[in-house]
Amino acid sequence: MRAARIHGWNAAPVIDVLAEPVRRPGETLVRIDAATVGHLDVTVATGEFALRPPLPYVPGVEGSATVLESDVFAPGTQVIFRDGAMGLDRDGTWRERAAVPDDALLPLTIRLDPGVAATFFVPTTTAYVALHDVGGLRAGQTVLISGATGAVGSMAVQIARAAGADVIALVSRAARLAELPEGVAGVALDDKDAVAKLAAERPADLLLDTIGGSGLGERIGWVRFGGKVACLGYTAGTEFTIDLPTWFFTDVAILPVNLLSREERAREVALELLPKIADGTIRVEVAEFPLDRTAEALERLKAGRVRGRAVIRF
Repeated sequence: MRAARIHGWNAAPVIDVLAEPVRRPGETLVRIDAATVGHLDVTVATGEFALRPPLPYVPGVEGSATVLESDVFAPGTQVIFRDGAMGLDRDGTWRERAAVPDDALLPLTIRLDPGVAATFFVPTTTAYVALHDVGGLRAGQTVLISGATGAVGSMAVQIARAAGADVIALVSRAARLAELPEGVAGVALDDKDAVAKLAAERPADLLLDTIGGSGLGERIGWVRFGGKVACLGYTAGTEFTIDLPTWFFTDVAILPVNLLSREERAREVALELLPKIADGTIRVEVAEFPLDRTAEALERLKAGRVRGRAVIRF
């Protein structure tokens, strides 16, 4: 069995041949069809994350698979991984087959393309929970979405529009405005005049921020008095500063979005949205790489050169 493994922190993955997995009681043997290459995988591979798998390890916290042997699921059932620990403190999904606990798998009631199945869960459920459960979004409100062409951001744009909200999509540079869906108002963060207008008008009831970084303090200033900010990403940096007197005065709530503590809710949302994902009402964009190009997928993700979500296809 082939797998992509990390042998040292901040090192590129290496394709290794491993022993075939052996199913034990309470486990299901699966063939992995697609494995996601995500930002959490990048973070874990630095060795600086709270959970550090023993080296060498197989990354991959998400993926889709087909059941081969199980006491719970029928052979041929399409499943996705919802272990919460795979790729974090134990081997993950960047391998051809795996034996995993039965309760680590979520069977899909509607079959999806393997790449879509591997990637839809986190961005779609994160966007939905951030907008509705954390942000309390209502029809007619205005929501700012940073990183609007990224994995979570693009889902948030679609879900917010479906909820009847007015969306202002924030992108890093003007060239990315063309990547937004038709009819979505966009603002490039390198457009000084457009940014100044946001600061002057404070148009948003809710800011869904997927990028973090030092600019978050400025973006909070684009939310109207009494509004909310739902924070769920840090691709632009892990720290920001805020002027406390101004923050107290504007009464803007800054709220974290932690899907690890909302797994049960995320599963509910995923199954509710599954028909819309299957029929393309909610569009999931995927960039596929073969296993022997895993290192390239990881580097392209780090450099921000992946449109949609990167997956390894087996």
